[in-house]
Amino acid sequence: MVITGVGVISPIGIGKEAFWDNMIQGVSGIAPLRSLSSGSLPTKLAAEIHDFNPLKYVYEKKFLKVMSRDIQLGVCAASLAMKDSGLGIGSVDPDRLGVEFGAGHIPFNPDELSDAARNFAADEHDLATRWGEDNMGRIAPLWLLRQLPNMPACHVAIEHDARGPNNTITSAESSALLALQEAMRVIARDQADVMVVGACGSSIHPIDLARISLFEDLSRQADPELACRPFDVDRDGTIVGEGAGVFVLERYEHAIARGAEIYCEVLAVGAGCDGRTDTGRPNGQGLVNAMQAALTRSRLNPHDIGHINAHGKSTRREDVVEAQAYHTALGDAASRIPVTALKSYFGTFDAGSGAVELAGSVMALKHREIPMTLHHNRPDPQCRLNVVREPLRDRNPVAMSVNRTRMGQSVAAILRAI
Repeated sequence: MVITGVGVISPIGIGKEAFWDNMIQGVSGIAPLRSLSSGSLPTKLAAEIHDFNPLKYVYEKKFLKVMSRDIQLGVCAASLAMKDSGLGIGSVDPDRLGVEFGAGHIPFNPDELSDAARNFAADEHDLATRWGEDNMGRIAPLWLLRQLPNMPACHVAIEHDARGPNNTITSAESSALLALQEAMRVIARDQADVMVVGACGSSIHPIDLARISLFEDLSRQADPELACRPFDVDRDGTIVGEGAGVFVLERYEHAIARGAEIYCEVLAVGAGCDGRTDTGRPNGQGLVNAMQAALTRSRLNPHDIGHINAHGKSTRREDVVEAQAYHTALGDAASRIPVTALKSYFGTFDAGSGAVELAGSVMALKHREIPMTLHHNRPDPQCRLNVVREPLRDRNPVAMSVNRTRMGQSVAAILRAI
């Protein structure tokens, strides 16, 4: 399978060119919060997208009113990817065009339910009846459509008249690569010729920031250059962000027949999960299994890998678990293979961050250059990785991109430039 279209909307650029130019120049998207007050929030930094106007990208503009920001980011990135691929509406049999998308928790504004809640609380008698009779009418009829994680895939299908298989993966940061894996299976089963694959997410919301801080290690730094520095010994947590990455995936023969520009070949995707552990905490075995499965399916060995696009969340424990998984799965090659961690540019935003990271690997293979990991000043001796600290020319055409969740759901994809 090959990738023939790339669409990116991220804190470091909208569109593949701006995204890549800023990444290779080391421009960070992490900065003090601007779109909302950070006074009472646990973190003062985030990776926000400030110049995004969905009206520029959405065809069915009437649907914007039922799209949350997450959905808007995903649908618009899909439009960029389809345009980049050269596939217009009608150029593919609609029944042979499918969608696989990753999405996660979509926050809502409490104001949307405040009228109903206020009226409900005013009467202590016969609460259930009163809620059903009076308060449901105070909620917008289409309110729920803004919160459902399957809606990005639905809207993408409507936008591009994709009537083939349509599915949504909700496995946090692993969602994008798992969606890529499923899209490959759909094409391999001859149920589609082309699949639109991607993921989206936005955590720039006061309730989401408060919620995430309860279970995630968020950086408390005030200086963006001291926050989100994967595999650095002084890291103190990750940073939330927002964005979407979408790809057009098709069979090689189909792409050649229509004269498409090919970015890279997807050789294999492997998945795994940590399962039950002695400590009750994820131990990285799922990531080991995912990488080994991907290597087996691609018929490569660890020394064939040109660079690793790491999950690199910049939390104290998870970075060490990830690094140990590399050493277990890849042996002595783990200390040699260049590793880049792109969350240092745009933080983490649930399913969307894995997709934007994958876009980084696709563009790196296209330009044969590996972007650096930002602010990696003091390597953590517990990790022992060859972290890229300056942009690096790369003659090796093979890359591996990995992602995992806090609960150990893991995935690895191996790509090769053509």
